Amino acid sequence: MTDVSSTLKYTSYHWDFPKPFLLPLTVCPADIDGLQHTNNAVYVQWCQQAAWAHSAELGLREVDYQTLDRAMAIRHSEYDYIFASSEGEELVLATWLTKSQGLSMERCFQLLRKRDGETILRGKWQLVCIEISSGKPKRQPSEFVEVYGPAIVAAD
Repeated sequence: MTDVSSTLKYTSYHWDFPKPFLLPLTVCPADIDGLQHTNNAVYVQWCQQAAWAHSAELGLREVDYQTLDRAMAIRHSEYDYIFASSEGEELVLATWLTKSQGLSMERCFQLLRKRDGETILRGKWQLVCIEISSGKPKRQPSEFVEVYGPAIVAAD
């Protein structure tokens, strides 16, 4: 269904921010709901998949979060569903880190239809750093700052 690659160059597409991390996707039969389009929950799952893949490429994997007893947890999420997608359509999901300060971080998403470059979804997560063992908010450890900091792109 997917092939993770941040090296794909979809230069003819209009990305919301520079230097996207890209996750190519193809809508499969299991993604389709009773309205005959991709179920909204699938888009959310794809965003989560892209976020973890981007984090791993930057150098922080789930196992690192466990070792550090810290995680970036979603505090608030919003999705704008602009167009539907259908079975067999090829899509490209981009993600960026757009803000980071103290406890908080922001991640944005843009999903394009490959055949015409139309944006079909935009999303944004407000994240908070937590101590995994207690669930309490904690400052980002230096490892997060060192790895995620250089990846931040300025949101307009």
